[in-house]
Amino acid sequence: MTCTPRCPAAHPDDPTPCEGPAVVTVLDAHNAGADGCQHHAARLLASLEGGRVYPLPDAPAGAAIRVFTAADTLPPFAWYEDAPRTQPSQFSRAENRRKGVAE
Repeated sequence: MTCTPRCPAAHPDDPTPCEGPAVVTVLDAHNAGADGCQHHAARLLASLEGGRVYPLPDAPAGAAIRVFTAADTLPPFAWYEDAPRTQPSQFSRAENRRKGVAE
């Protein structure tokens, strides 16, 4: 199922389709937010420093946890698949933990 139009959490440069309806809100460190499907919300959250995720009122149980867990394994701006990733800020949080890089 895809969102039409795409959810607000989908970055304009991200070519991937939505995977279901918007179920969470992702907030940045300044409390600006966007609602999103789990797929795009995870990609957005992975790209933010100090971001947070909250379920929308009608979200399925565990939606925010699934987004948070998925974001941990994604590099920032995951839609730039060919971008060189050499700095800790360009790797996923999980990968940096495995490498022993402090945040």
